[in-house]
Amino acid sequence: MKNLFAAVLATTALTAPVAAEEIKEFRIGILGGENAQDRLNNNECLREYTEKELGVETKLFAPADYNGVIQGLLGGTIDMAWLGASGYAKTYLSDPEAVEPVLVKVNTDGGYGYYSVGFARKDSGITSLEDMKGKAFGFGDPNSTSGYLIPSIEIPNKINASMESGDYFGEVKFTGGHEQTIVAVANGDVDGGVTWADGLGEWEDGYQSGALRRAVDAGLVDMNDMVEIWKSAPIPEGPVVLRKALPADVKEKMTALMDSLSEIDRDCFYGVAAGEAKSFDPISHEAYEVIIEARKLKSE
Repeated sequence: MKNLFAAVLATTALTAPVAAEEIKEFRIGILGGENAQDRLNNNECLREYTEKELGVETKLFAPADYNGVIQGLLGGTIDMAWLGASGYAKTYLSDPEAVEPVLVKVNTDGGYGYYSVGFARKDSGITSLEDMKGKAFGFGDPNSTSGYLIPSIEIPNKINASMESGDYFGEVKFTGGHEQTIVAVANGDVDGGVTWADGLGEWEDGYQSGALRRAVDAGLVDMNDMVEIWKSAPIPEGPVVLRKALPADVKEKMTALMDSLSEIDRDCFYGVAAGEAKSFDPISHEAYEVIIEARKLKSE
């Protein structure tokens, strides 16, 4: 399959105008959530495929936080990124003409939902949000859907209290990202935390895809030492977005590349998609209108 794809690329390069005539380079942003080197390693294969497809130098950017990618898209210094739903909402609310959603990661069951999952160390004796009263709760990034937006809406309704430190939880703190939250819980720096997972497969594996699966693959955590204490309602998976200002042929080629990545190279797809999944499939703005409204209400 890889040889076939290379042949197609070679043929395309001979028969069609290449994007190099219109863009000098292509820049892919990678959201925070795990350490920068792991993010770069997991997406290096995508960088290589993109460089071959577009015929221009392709660079990966792994800012320290979600906002770094969002601002890059808004400022035109990043051309493509896989955003969370809340990150897309912020980008859209900042400038509706900045980016367009083109694809979404589809799970092995054919759906594109995932969950915000609350978890704690099994030996802590914490098994529910009730047990978290007066304790330290870790959240990832203010622009994360599962790491903050959805928990900040659903959890207060569950506990009938605010998310302010000292109201119900002893301390509410931002760790900086999903991996940081997982490590903070594992090390006992916080008593519980939230992160994202597809909710499919086995808890012991970190489920099939998501931050817990990444952490298991990286050897950062043994899920047998962890226990689930809360799970959100299903959340729509965030979109792969492209800058609207990009040339049409560049957008078409990158959409086609991402759409076919699961067939071209399963190992590459696994790294890019944060675990086992089916594919990247088409999605539109309408799928995120509920999250956009939630983000608007949260900011008011």
